[in-house]
Amino acid sequence: MNRPAAVSARLPEFTWDALDAAARTAAAHPGGLINLSMGTPVDPVPPVIQAALIGAADSPGYPLTAGTPALRAAITAWVRRACGAAEGFGVLPTIGSKELVGWLPTLLGIGPGDTVVVPRVCYPTYADGAQLAGAEVLRTDSLTAVGPTPRVRLIWVNSPGNPTGRVLPAAHLRKVVDWARERGVVVASDECYLPLGWEVEPVSVLSPEVCGGSYDGVLAVHSLSKRSNLAGYRAGFVAGDPTLVAELLKVRKHVGMIVPAPVQAAMVAALGDEEHATAQRDRYAARRVRLAEAFTAAGFTIDHSEAGLYLWVTRGEECWRSVGWLAERGILAAPGVFYGPGGEQHVRVALTESDERIAAVPDRLRH
Repeated sequence: MNRPAAVSARLPEFTWDALDAAARTAAAHPGGLINLSMGTPVDPVPPVIQAALIGAADSPGYPLTAGTPALRAAITAWVRRACGAAEGFGVLPTIGSKELVGWLPTLLGIGPGDTVVVPRVCYPTYADGAQLAGAEVLRTDSLTAVGPTPRVRLIWVNSPGNPTGRVLPAAHLRKVVDWARERGVVVASDECYLPLGWEVEPVSVLSPEVCGGSYDGVLAVHSLSKRSNLAGYRAGFVAGDPTLVAELLKVRKHVGMIVPAPVQAAMVAALGDEEHATAQRDRYAARRVRLAEAFTAAGFTIDHSEAGLYLWVTRGEECWRSVGWLAERGILAAPGVFYGPGGEQHVRVALTESDERIAAVPDRLRH
């Protein structure tokens, strides 16, 4: 029997499985595991969002792939406030942001013979999505490295960056958008950490100083996972070029990529309330200060990390050695090589542990 080749054969092994041994070592520490690896929120879902979810629990009918009118209005209003966008962009809710990142090349009709450009050090799903579609991946932070090839169909940018916390200036983003428009290439900007600027204020690709007031060929991807502790809800959205957003909607309708109705109601509540988001940001800011001081005192250097949810740290050694050293102290961090060959001497440290566990880090690193 001739079976089709497994789709998973196009993809690498799941990134986090490689961390199992270090996780076991860290978990064996007498004081227990301090998990600074994946960046999973640990703080409660704000009551206003829980109430909205519960209030919409009796939802027996099929939800709208496009989102309810209330959700579309809430997303639009938030994008105007947070991204500085003007009129004329489209919006579409997604089942978290990772789903859209992974499927975007396929949804855009990208496939064999096409190229997707991703940052040199970046979130692995950008490359996974390209490989899933059968496209080639080019890792570069410089458009000059792309060359004259007409095969580029999609460019991913990420600011604030994961894992580095690097913020791209508006002028740099504008050059990317201009370059892409000249060649008919889509620019997808992962802006999930946009509200978390610490030392530098991040700029959205939807800002007029980047896109020039036109959303042609530009998409911005956002998530409520970190802003509102909704990783378990799978709540995200994409905004930008209305023609591209309409095309995404058409395809997603056919394959049932629909955000559940109770989650749509929860998203409306989350996007309309800034008080809980400010409180959560303050928690992360305090944890960031404590972790930065502790890792610096332990001999690590912090690179970039001016925004976002992580510290990008190094001791000038192979990243797995640093991961092992931390694991012996009951601390689990992510090896930089997870994010590309350029990360082989760094580890990523997440701010998403409880205040109690974060408070124990300085003492662990001293011993």
